[in-house]
Amino acid sequence: MVFFCEEGEICMNKKAILGLMLAIVLPLVGYYIVKHYSDRAVHMPRRYFFDSVVVTAKNGKSSNDTLWHTVKDMRFTNQLGKSVTLDSLRGKILVIDFFFSRCPSICPTMATSMQRLQRSFSNSRDSIVQFISISIDPEHDSVPQLRKFANRYTANHDGWWFLTGDKAQIYDFALNELKASIADTNVDTAFIHTENFFLLDRDRVVRGWYNAMDTVKQAQLVSDIPLLMLEKKRKRSFGEFLNELFGRS
Repeated sequence: MVFFCEEGEICMNKKAILGLMLAIVLPLVGYYIVKHYSDRAVHMPRRYFFDSVVVTAKNGKSSNDTLWHTVKDMRFTNQLGKSVTLDSLRGKILVIDFFFSRCPSICPTMATSMQRLQRSFSNSRDSIVQFISISIDPEHDSVPQLRKFANRYTANHDGWWFLTGDKAQIYDFALNELKASIADTNVDTAFIHTENFFLLDRDRVVRGWYNAMDTVKQAQLVSDIPLLMLEKKRKRSFGEFLNELFGRS
């Protein structure tokens, strides 16, 4: 028993207990301090479109819960000839633009900007960002044509899809799901040649649009993507926090 230990051993036991308490308490305190202040200090990209507002009651009080517009699933064919869906990208942040391969004006510049983005986030954990360019001229942009265009800008065809599909569905997707005509009031709804990149969070909620010709807007996009990555991590439990802290799997 401790009463029969040498004084030095008693002292060591006390130090061990104190060290163990500090090892547990300090991360716990630090976790909640960081969580408390990060919730208030970080300005996350806003959500833009909602489908409805639901009134809920709790403890005799009512509150309004906004149901944000979630972009629906779509099936496309990519530059590799594979049938792909947005649902297969669950949990990923999406950056989407619209182009056509014969475009002589803004499309090459937009593709170059997207190329820089892909390179910037090529080492992101779990490939959390997916880049998507959707053709607005699917009659001409066949799979071989998309592959040819894609090869100019990327070697990573899995991380950046160039997509084609049914034209009516693509235009419906652009106008009614991404709200392209709201983001760009000058867009021609008969030929959606917008300069914008659309940023969607992991729930496929639109969190912003950014003009590819504007370096300031592009810099903002580069800043907002990591914030949405942070948003995913901010919801982790304290157990997950400890696992990361002590390197557990």
